[in-house]
Amino acid sequence: MDPIAKVAIKKQSRVPGVIITQCVEHLPLGKSTPDFIRKPLATTVQEGKKAALKAMVSGEPVPTVTWERNKGEVNDQEKYKTRYDERAREHILEIPNVKLDQADSYRCFATNEYGKAVCTTTLTVTEVGLKKKGQAANGQAPQDFRSMLKKTVVVTRKKQLPPMKEGEIDPKLWELLLSAPRKDYEKICFDFGVTDFRWLLKRLNQMKKEREDEQAKVVEKLDDVKQIEVKPGGRAEFSLNMTLWDPNSAINLYKDGKYVPYGDDENSNPSLKKTGTKYVFSIKDPQPEDAGFYQLDVDEANVLTTDFQVPAVEFIAKIKDEKAVESEDAIFQCVLSTPLNRITWSRRDSSLEHGDKYEITVSEDKLIHTLRVKDCKMADNGAYYAIAGITSSTASLTVEADPDGSKGHKGINSSDRDDLTKLALEQQAKLQREKDKLEASRHAQAEEDAADAAAGAALGDGGKSDGDEGVGDNKYENLLEDGDGENRKDDVDDKKKKRLRTGPLVPDTVIDRGVQFVSGMSDTVANIGERAELSCKLSSDASEGRWYKNGKVLTNEDGVTIIKDGACHRLKIDCCKRDDTAVYRFEAEGRKSEATLNIQDPPKIDSDALGKFTKPVIIKAGDNAQWKLPFSGGAPMNIQWYKDDEELLPALHVKIETSATESQLRLTKCQRKDSGEVKIKIKNEFGTTEATSKLIVLDKPTQPQGPVDIVESAVTSIEFKWKPPKDSGGCPITNYIIERQQLGRNKWTSLGEIFGNNASYKDSDVDPGRRYCYRIRAKTEEGISDYLQTDDIAAGVLRYPGTPTAPKVVNAFKDCIHLTWSPPCDTGGTKIVGYNLEKNKKGTNYWSLVNQGGPITDTKYAVKDVFEGAAYEFRVSAINLSGAGDPSIPCDTVIARDPMKPPGKVTDLKLSFSNYTTFTLAWIKPKEVKGVEDEAQGYYVEIRPTESLEWTRCNATPITLTSHNVLGLKAMATYWVRVIATNYGGDGQPQGFLNYIVAMPPPVRPKFKDRNMKTFVVVRSGNTVRLNVNFEACPLPEISWLKDGIPVPKHVTITNSDKGSQLLIPTSERSDTGVYAITVKNLVGQESFNVEIRVTDNPKPPGPVELDENIPGTVTLSWLPSPDEKRDDRLHYMVSKKDSFKPTWRTVADNLFNYKFTVVNILPGWEYYFRVFAKNDMGLSTPSESPVFGTKKEKGKFLVNMPETKCLDFQSPPAFIVPLKRRIAPQGYECHMSCAVKGDPAPRVTWYHNNISLNTNTNYHITNTCGVCSLLILRVGAKDNGEYNVVIENKLGTAECSTILNVRE
Repeated sequence: MDPIAKVAIKKQSRVPGVIITQCVEHLPLGKSTPDFIRKPLATTVQEGKKAALKAMVSGEPVPTVTWERNKGEVNDQEKYKTRYDERAREHILEIPNVKLDQADSYRCFATNEYGKAVCTTTLTVTEVGLKKKGQAANGQAPQDFRSMLKKTVVVTRKKQLPPMKEGEIDPKLWELLLSAPRKDYEKICFDFGVTDFRWLLKRLNQMKKEREDEQAKVVEKLDDVKQIEVKPGGRAEFSLNMTLWDPNSAINLYKDGKYVPYGDDENSNPSLKKTGTKYVFSIKDPQPEDAGFYQLDVDEANVLTTDFQVPAVEFIAKIKDEKAVESEDAIFQCVLSTPLNRITWSRRDSSLEHGDKYEITVSEDKLIHTLRVKDCKMADNGAYYAIAGITSSTASLTVEADPDGSKGHKGINSSDRDDLTKLALEQQAKLQREKDKLEASRHAQAEEDAADAAAGAALGDGGKSDGDEGVGDNKYENLLEDGDGENRKDDVDDKKKKRLRTGPLVPDTVIDRGVQFVSGMSDTVANIGERAELSCKLSSDASEGRWYKNGKVLTNEDGVTIIKDGACHRLKIDCCKRDDTAVYRFEAEGRKSEATLNIQDPPKIDSDALGKFTKPVIIKAGDNAQWKLPFSGGAPMNIQWYKDDEELLPALHVKIETSATESQLRLTKCQRKDSGEVKIKIKNEFGTTEATSKLIVLDKPTQPQGPVDIVESAVTSIEFKWKPPKDSGGCPITNYIIERQQLGRNKWTSLGEIFGNNASYKDSDVDPGRRYCYRIRAKTEEGISDYLQTDDIAAGVLRYPGTPTAPKVVNAFKDCIHLTWSPPCDTGGTKIVGYNLEKNKKGTNYWSLVNQGGPITDTKYAVKDVFEGAAYEFRVSAINLSGAGDPSIPCDTVIARDPMKPPGKVTDLKLSFSNYTTFTLAWIKPKEVKGVEDEAQGYYVEIRPTESLEWTRCNATPITLTSHNVLGLKAMATYWVRVIATNYGGDGQPQGFLNYIVAMPPPVRPKFKDRNMKTFVVVRSGNTVRLNVNFEACPLPEISWLKDGIPVPKHVTITNSDKGSQLLIPTSERSDTGVYAITVKNLVGQESFNVEIRVTDNPKPPGPVELDENIPGTVTLSWLPSPDEKRDDRLHYMVSKKDSFKPTWRTVADNLFNYKFTVVNILPGWEYYFRVFAKNDMGLSTPSESPVFGTKKEKGKFLVNMPETKCLDFQSPPAFIVPLKRRIAPQGYECHMSCAVKGDPAPRVTWYHNNISLNTNTNYHITNTCGVCSLLILRVGAKDNGEYNVVIENKLGTAECSTILNVRE
């Protein structure tokens, strides 16, 4: 197949938003298609500024980069410039002077012979003065939303949310939770009557993942989603930050499922305002009709859902202006006309949330809303807003400074609080009165209509049948319920709604109203087979009544029980059936009450079948598992099977069969991984039931787990251990099978089996020095696992253990010394079996064994074979299976004597010397008091910074001298210091200073230490200027540098220390010439020093030289001044001469500050040549040569033709003669890097570390001497790791060299 056949293969890039097309079927070895290392970023610039889009690409061969824009060309070289930055390896599209019409989507193409990569970015242009015009400010002026709407097919009606079902969560709640931050979950759920939302989180997280996958198809990034809120300015806004994959994607807004058109200017309603990636939708002057369920879609993916509610509410009492003193609390309160769970509190720029700063509370009746601003500060001044629905109230807070500095909490005035509470109570009473009035009017209307109906019936036929009474009842019920006849049908159909039906059957014209219902019947729900009861209570115990079912009289013979208990009348159905669903009515003396009994048939499972189902199903791998469960309940039934909470659907290995009374699940060819929980969910309109079982699939175990740890590798045995299998296959491990292979042989030998409760093995049949490999298999009733193979394990050789730690003296007595030690780190590959302890009497060279009876098995021992007053040293050696190892280092000398008393306090403690980092202390040894204070044998010195409470010991072991140097102090820090005497008996009482000590030397007036400091320095332009001034001063002085009486420029780097100061000019220029003055000042005095720095260069030559012979025997030279004379007041001239007799140049005049000189002793007949040089502190210029001068003799002419000299051009571009070499330096040591360069003119040298210039960094010493460039790092640290570059450049070009520095710890 031809490897370069042209195709179009789409590839995935690691950078999101990049599309790669490969145009060959097979890539040659070492070649690659183009790709973007870093794609151009979306950029926002101000009109008239410079914009730059940068991209980094990769590919072999190197791709060619081109640019395009969505609308327009980028070929105009004046508007668009493309270049490649070699140092940063970036391809750059520059727009020097950005216009509004250049805001657009730009595409970058990277192309080579094997493919093409393309990505898109957006340039946003803002108008000067931050004024935005339409979408021009958003970088999409050519793509305003109106044009997009014309090109996009808009879906005018969104797919409706499913209706809310009984017992399920409202779909609107799910939508709102998907778009809301987690902190708002509780608030949203409370609005929907859900008080505990934790059980929703699992499903919500799953739905969020699905929603995010759907959004990822059109949105690159989505965050900072904010729900709709009414702002203080009167606009309702919701917003989000969103980056689209395709800027041309359609953005649609829906309200209650219907498309809502919007505009892009502030006068549109609603309107969209886009700033960068932030989208803000707003509704101007919202009205009650604007309330609804809003959804924002990008193409077909939903990105935001919010619910805008406009309650009918007003402020009975608005918030009032408040004044508070700093650190006090300020309180705003308002009273509403209608109870609300919460209102919005805000300031001009943001909403306020309940937290540490703001406390938001609501009264129990939901009418009084309070905002407390805690711990008021000056920043809390300003306006505060209370927003309820679309109504707002505003007040200001004035925070005044606290003159007394006192702190406290300010409560709201008690009279104000009482007033607000009174208003709330009045409003609550008013609402209750309105409610009672409405209810009374309904009752009056109902009674009037009932009386009219009864009178009409009496006039018509003097009586009525049961059916007529039912008609009358319906009319009365409509009046009683809500006075609206249209709702009657809905109320009857809604059988789950509770109703109360009581009322009169006779007109109000009857004076004796008779029996009344104290409490009527209520609608009731019961399950099939359960007991149901309907009851009511009359005002008279003597009244009798009748029960009706759907208008037919009921008796005890109809399967019901009728009970009369005084004024209470009850109807009981012991075992409900489906046909018991009906409207039941009780009538007594012309009064009636009725209710509906709904019989439900939820899913049920027989207890025996459920017991069988819940038993675990245990099978072997490869077998089939089956569950069968009969059920009963009202149709239709919805049956769902789950495994580990994931729904099972029919598939190759999943068979589900369901009938009206039974469901069966069959899982075929089960594997061990199929083990888990199996659940069936049975659901109908009346409820849901579940049953759970467990599937256990038995299989052989997995291999034992490594790594294998070597417990012991001795001369005659090898012991190792491992971890049990991760999965035992459902059965316990009975045995482990062990096999062994000697290295160099092919045969595996079985070593037998060990019990499964012991995951270790000791092989005692090994040869010293041989290497072995082992296999371990786990065995269960279901089979044998794969093997775990160890690495090669060597049987032990004679390897002795390492040395233990030096013995430590626990305590000492005149007849016994107690010692302890730690085991060695190196056991020699085998376990330690004991220790040998040796002693040495001070003054002898003989070590004797203490434990004559055998090795010591513990790491402590009491030595009793000692003499009182004798000094001993002890050492210990470890013993393993190979023998005893080397002994440890001896312990400190210990004297066999009884314990001592602690010493007393040291005396005459004084500070003999101090500086910024050191104290020197001296003291006198404490006196010995027999029986009370024994002799001091050492001292501890402790310090404590004044800001700390903990003492730190400066010496870990006691010192015997009565003086000590405390090191490592912080300059000018204050410390408490004390000294503690110690001996074998313990530490004595500390002795310290009365006052703290400052870490500083004695006060010294500033003075300069270098007597030979230069007062005049000449530097060639372009070179580095470095002035080091050493001084002595205490305390640390303030250092200031001035140039010609003013502060030094910013490019001059000043580095100060406690002993000196350095002035550094990395690349000097002539403008740096001047007098630099350093002033060192502290509390004692000050000192100054001036140094003149002259930055210059070789001067330019003077003008043409003219000769004039005014007097015979002399010649006068005159010339024009050098151009550099104006910039260098020390420039002068030098004249040299050469004659035809002696062809060497001789200086005839120097230090000339004018432009004329007369040369004498001019001989006739000779020819003279003259040169004039400009001269300054840096050297000579190139000469200006005069014409040949000579006087004619009367003799014949003798001419000498001198060959004409040719000037050679030595200019060359910069280049490296010796490049940098790779360096590896230990941490804390110095590192030196150098290279040799050439070039004419002398190239300028710049050092970089990780692309950061080091020329101004004083932590690096940089030199350039005769083309040898050096970089010195005095103390290498981890931060110095990385790449170092040297860039050299002159007017003819640039060269670069790099190396890597690795810092070794």
